[in-house]
Amino acid sequence: MKKIFSVAAFAVAVLGFAAPVVANAKAMTEIKFGVDATYPPFESLSPSGKFVGFDIDLGRAICAELKVKCVFISQSFDGIIPALQARKFDAILSSMTVTPERAKQIDFSSEMYNEPTSLITKKGAGLEPTAASLKGKTVGVESGTIQESYAKTYWQPNGVNVISYPGQDQVYADLLSGRLDASLQDSVEADYGFLKTPKGTNYTLAGNVTYDPKDVLGSYIAIGVRKNEPVLLKKIDSAIAAIIANGTYKKIESHYFNFDVYGANPAK
Repeated sequence: MKKIFSVAAFAVAVLGFAAPVVANAKAMTEIKFGVDATYPPFESLSPSGKFVGFDIDLGRAICAELKVKCVFISQSFDGIIPALQARKFDAILSSMTVTPERAKQIDFSSEMYNEPTSLITKKGAGLEPTAASLKGKTVGVESGTIQESYAKTYWQPNGVNVISYPGQDQVYADLLSGRLDASLQDSVEADYGFLKTPKGTNYTLAGNVTYDPKDVLGSYIAIGVRKNEPVLLKKIDSAIAAIIANGTYKKIESHYFNFDVYGANPAK
């Protein structure tokens, strides 16, 4: 992660934040989170149709801290900000990275975690995450992600064929079928959601993206909230600080990862 804060300082900063009070605000009884459930191990659907994953468990911990009901609503990632603005749900909890463009549309919570953007290829392909190496090749990305923005900003103008898909699972399906030479996604999702599964046996992490002069990849991953909803944002921030301070975050993290995802480095 790009930023590591002391838990004490973070909690003081969050809990001391003075947000304007919304007139006639009703007592909050639930939080509805918009989720793109095609992105294991962060968010996906179990065979029984239940939402599961690291983000889902963090969301439930936040709701438990706030003593409200947690509701998850499935939404494709490329339409998740418009759906939030249309009040289909209250917040986005879907491995979303904070970028300057997104920050113009919605507000963001404090940091949830962070991870690099990485390229997956077949073992022995000899490809690297650069325009020069991928020229003439076909790369798959999920629509609406920072990876799509990155590939279309830096690679597509330089001869790389970039194909967008509604969900990350569809990217992997075409990678496995041979329609794609590579896929671009978050490194942890790539590792735990594909490479460590039986499907990923013949594939490898070809490298992390480092070139980004236009800051397309943004900074850290956070929860997205509609503009001008300071009360909800303050509650979410205070809950994030609390689950970090009381060890709940670390307990959830250790269930999914054998490293500190809160302290990796930059992101979906």
